[in-house]
Amino acid sequence: MPLPPLIEIQPLAAPVRAQIVVPGSKSITNRALVLAALGRGRTTLRGALWSEDTQVMVACLKTLGFAVDVEPDLPEPANRTITVVGLDGSLPRGGTPDQPLELRVGNAGTAARFLAAMVCLGRGVCRLQGVARMHERPQAALFQALRQLGYRVDSANDRLPALIHGRGPRPGRCGVSIAESSQFASALLLSARAGGWHIEIEDENAEESPYVVMTSQLGAAFPRDGGVFQIEPDASSGSYFQAANMISNLKFQTSNSIQVAHWPVSGWQIDASFPKFWPLPPTVSRQRDLGDSIMTAIALAPLADHPVKFTDLGRLRVQECERVAALRAELTRCGAQVVEQGDTLEVFPSVLHGAEIETYQDHRLAMCFAVVGLAVKGIRLRHPACVKKTFPNFFQKLAAAPPDGLGVAMSDTATGRRLRPEDLFAD
Repeated sequence: MPLPPLIEIQPLAAPVRAQIVVPGSKSITNRALVLAALGRGRTTLRGALWSEDTQVMVACLKTLGFAVDVEPDLPEPANRTITVVGLDGSLPRGGTPDQPLELRVGNAGTAARFLAAMVCLGRGVCRLQGVARMHERPQAALFQALRQLGYRVDSANDRLPALIHGRGPRPGRCGVSIAESSQFASALLLSARAGGWHIEIEDENAEESPYVVMTSQLGAAFPRDGGVFQIEPDASSGSYFQAANMISNLKFQTSNSIQVAHWPVSGWQIDASFPKFWPLPPTVSRQRDLGDSIMTAIALAPLADHPVKFTDLGRLRVQECERVAALRAELTRCGAQVVEQGDTLEVFPSVLHGAEIETYQDHRLAMCFAVVGLAVKGIRLRHPACVKKTFPNFFQKLAAAPPDGLGVAMSDTATGRRLRPEDLFAD
């Protein structure tokens, strides 16, 4: 049974002791899938995230002709063990100008950007296209870099949909701007060894560089000649349960009774720093402090005892939705005092109340406001199934009995029926 279109979250009623297992990192999974396909021999990825974004990547690799085997990865239901047979930089399949090979990327920015560079290494023509929102998201800097390397990219407006003409490895140099997205540089770096490319990152932007560093370090650690690679849990996904712990500490004067198992320690994920940001400092920057988990911090900020400024938020405007405006609008709907000025949100201590939250089909908005619902009675979420993009069993984790979950009650707003954990998987 699918998730209802509108659900209500009940606040935490009592302290709980829980240790939550979150699925594998989306950022690492989709990078590892590309590296495995471009490597030599069989590479097995353990703890790989199995969500909409990674399923899109696997489907595209299969369309390109790669052998990919997907098996359960227990005990985490949203993980898989994925084995990819790499062909040492070769791509098995491509289309023609008249009949291009169709690659459908949904709203997965990693797939859209990483595959755009990867298919240049083939000898055929591919058409990349996604959902309407993906067609609005930037691609120009990546396309321009690929053209510098001698590849042909046809696009009416330097966005998707686009036709990309593979010409095989073409050693050369290119520059790429990461002002709009670090994924442009990451896409090129993932395919650079196979393509013989030298990448120069222009206008290096501290906001984005942690994700470029992740790509470089992951590439250095990855088994190029096949083997086994363990993917660590997703720190951005873990931030919601770290936030639940902070709410529990505030409500019940507990001390870290909710923990996330196997918290990432590689240093690859900037959001692994999230626990250090409670209590919230007066200023938190998207440039130097946090990645996507800054949204979790913004959602928590009305509960702080002082105003907090969240700065350098520009990139949030061109992701799954216009996230800066969305956060301001939905927090205001709950009674928070929020001021938007440029790419800064200032959030003041506020008494919050229940509200019907528009999620904008954005997985992170849905999960942020589900966390708000743990503290505030009457939070109702529209289109909660959008969490399938990165964390399909998120609501099941909230509802499961401790210690595996938080024991949170959720109901179908239309009928008032309490939802069972088996009703809460997003697919």
